[in-house]
Amino acid sequence: MPAAPADSALYRGLFGDDETAAFFTDSAEIRAMLLVEGALARVQGELGIIPETAAAFIDRSSREVLIDPAALAAETAVNAVPVPALVSAFRKAMAAPEHAQYLHWGATSQDIIDTGLALRLRRVVEIWDARLGSLLKALGGMASEYADLPMAARTYGQVATPTSFGSVVAGWGRPILRHRHRLHEVSAGLATVSLGGAAGTLSAMGPEGPEVRAGLATALGLSDPGASWHSERDRIGAFAGWMAGLAASLGKMGDDLVLMAQSGIGEIRIAGAGGSSTMPQKQNPVGPSVLVALARQIGALAAALEGAGLHRQQRDGAAWFVEWLTLPQICVSTGRALALAGDIAGAISPDPKSMARGVDDGTGLIHAEAYTFALARHIPRPDAQAKIKALCKEAQQTHVALGQLVARDFPDLDLSAAGGLGTAPAEARAFAELVRN
Repeated sequence: MPAAPADSALYRGLFGDDETAAFFTDSAEIRAMLLVEGALARVQGELGIIPETAAAFIDRSSREVLIDPAALAAETAVNAVPVPALVSAFRKAMAAPEHAQYLHWGATSQDIIDTGLALRLRRVVEIWDARLGSLLKALGGMASEYADLPMAARTYGQVATPTSFGSVVAGWGRPILRHRHRLHEVSAGLATVSLGGAAGTLSAMGPEGPEVRAGLATALGLSDPGASWHSERDRIGAFAGWMAGLAASLGKMGDDLVLMAQSGIGEIRIAGAGGSSTMPQKQNPVGPSVLVALARQIGALAAALEGAGLHRQQRDGAAWFVEWLTLPQICVSTGRALALAGDIAGAISPDPKSMARGVDDGTGLIHAEAYTFALARHIPRPDAQAKIKALCKEAQQTHVALGQLVARDFPDLDLSAAGGLGTAPAEARAFAELVRN
């Protein structure tokens, strides 16, 4: 097993997400940092902080130069950040020392790295938002189609009362809808330029520093925070919390599907389910199981990112490195969970006969609550509950349906409401309507 399964030729199809991972490669990071350096020079040239000819040369070069990430490795291992080696390689590649001297004017490594990260995360969020939309559309369609399909609701793993499959699907979808709404706020915080200079004061740029920061934000399509945020990692922490929350919701869907697909219940079928190396009858719920595993991993990684929010003084290398070690993996795993959930939503179908068996197993015990409240309209509720509980025990011992026993002891009791789905169909349709709007 490789250290990073998502990057493995063997396991990447199971745990990886190439579309998300493309923004966490060495090349993607270097390209983003070069774009920041070019935009910074352009803005500084416009403001007269560096010569305009040098600014134009640097800006154009930032889009044309090719730098080998491996060539930066040795110096990065010493400096702990890649920017000094990148700036050195960029200056050499420009072959114009009269212009190259103005590269990286007044900025610090963290400015370039964090701003480059903001550019990459913006693209990642766009991909995820589209996936969320597709997933919600699929879940909304299922919720509407199966709003009235009865199945057993279970609490503590035990049959409780009837519900509908559409309502269960809506229960998966409503949190995802809320996560999508929250993503817009979280992503706005991530799309923030970083420009503070060595200690966050922009002192090397003089009084024009704030204007440079604002101009850089405009040039890159990012927001201007109005101050340095080198040691303010709450935006990253909020993003980690958002990913953990989304993963938990997707994992809940996966866990429910694992239980619904298990032998002896079989309430859903999953097209393309996994097989066994030795048992030909097996149809393993691989996709839902991966969702559960990813949810647990993402939750653990999110805790590490939250811990990195303890960022000492004006800059803390150790806390920052924790982000580097954690953020790419949590993003790839979140991207995989989203893509996989969308695939699963298009591959599951309910088995109405199996669901009907869960509702009516011959004992009628699933209707015990309904019988209790029907009887409570005529006698005190504690008495009604005690009498129905005794009849439940008799039904289990004699294998006579609870409904028959209730009718025997209370022949005048109206049991027509028993077996109803309550608000389940309406909630399923309401969710489907929310998704459509």
